[in-house]
Amino acid sequence: MQNINFPLPLNAEITRRKKEKLIGAIGTMKLLKQGVWLYFILLIFEGALRKWFLPALSSPLLIVRDPIALGIIWLAWKRGLLVLNPNIIAIWIVTAISILFSMIFGHKSAAVAFFGARVFLFHFPLIYAIGRIFDRDDVIQLGKITLWIAVPMVVLIATQFYSPQSAWVNRGVGGSEEGAGFSGALGYFRPPGTFSFTNGNGMFFGFVGAYVLYFWLNPGKVNKLLLVTATLAVLASISLSISRTLFFELLVSLGFAMIAICFKPKYIGRMLIAVLGMVIAMALLSQTEFFQTATEAFLHRFETANEIEGGLEGVLGDRYMGGMLGAIAGVPVKIPLVGFGIGMGTNVGAMLLTGDVVFLISEEEWGRLIGEMGAPLGISIIFIRLKLCWQLTMACFSRLRMGDLLPWMLLSFCLLCIPQGQWGQPTALGFGTLIAGLVIASLRVPRTKKQNFSIQTKS
Repeated sequence: MQNINFPLPLNAEITRRKKEKLIGAIGTMKLLKQGVWLYFILLIFEGALRKWFLPALSSPLLIVRDPIALGIIWLAWKRGLLVLNPNIIAIWIVTAISILFSMIFGHKSAAVAFFGARVFLFHFPLIYAIGRIFDRDDVIQLGKITLWIAVPMVVLIATQFYSPQSAWVNRGVGGSEEGAGFSGALGYFRPPGTFSFTNGNGMFFGFVGAYVLYFWLNPGKVNKLLLVTATLAVLASISLSISRTLFFELLVSLGFAMIAICFKPKYIGRMLIAVLGMVIAMALLSQTEFFQTATEAFLHRFETANEIEGGLEGVLGDRYMGGMLGAIAGVPVKIPLVGFGIGMGTNVGAMLLTGDVVFLISEEEWGRLIGEMGAPLGISIIFIRLKLCWQLTMACFSRLRMGDLLPWMLLSFCLLCIPQGQWGQPTALGFGTLIAGLVIASLRVPRTKKQNFSIQTKS
């Protein structure tokens, strides 16, 4: 007897389709969140793979996060989570024009142009994708995991600090026995941690510092013992890293915390407890010989470098502003109107073009952008990044006035990564992309908690 398939009633068919669509959406969102977590994990441990575990693959691992970024963008676009906005459209147009100019008037290398363009084609829109994929709970969870990572990380950099550059723990990219440490002070080198270069170590602990201050002002969000331990790790990292940049990053985050207290005086008590705890921790650490040695090296580098760069004003003016005045002043004389070619100012671009790692254009980010793209396009990219910072600042400040400190504290680190972050370097690009996405995501309260949050902010 022939089987006859009776059609479902219209309402039942609609319900079935809705369920299938819902299940598909939930599965896609889960996959997207896993993609963001993978991007984060690879950002932290990419250098470890390139130095210690897969040194033969060090070159392809340099862009190991690019396929992840591209996959997240494609899937988020397919599911309607990534919507083109004026910033993305503008940066894609500028990048496309720059690629064209590079191939016609510039270096004419497709590989170099791709390496430079991927920053804006993949990673910049990923900022907005992360902001739609993650929500506030995800951002807090990532912060907790970061605190856990900070503890063994500081043990690692302490080991690197006191070990010779020939030691396995100090191996360079590709397993190089010359060492991955960078010039420090008093015969000690700046340790890179799990990262390929020392800037990753400084950015990581700056990232951790913003979370640490947030959790001190909201102590119920994380285990107290973990918070205290992570705080000790951040304090110890200042001296062990021999990094003035990290020191300034933490000062900026502390300044943001002080501004938050001005709007919510109820946090004064919590901040005093945090500061008192840090003072006690510093006093205890200073009694140990290993910390005293690291502190002497850090202070020596701080003093000598400040003398060379003209003190605090010279350091902040040149480092944070990225040498923009110098870049613009050199445009009429040194840089063609269409630039030398996108990607040429990166280390990878220089290696592909000359066979050596040198700064062909500028070590500073704004000078590199203008040199690669020319003044009109380079300044356009700078303007888009500054515009993004302004938009995030206004949104975070609005939430601060409502009593929400999470976006504001993350913004303290974000504003050091987006305006003049050296995105030509993969680690700096990764931290810039991640933190900007997390700031946007922290503004998104999970749907089930929106009502409770509204009640809390009004009370």
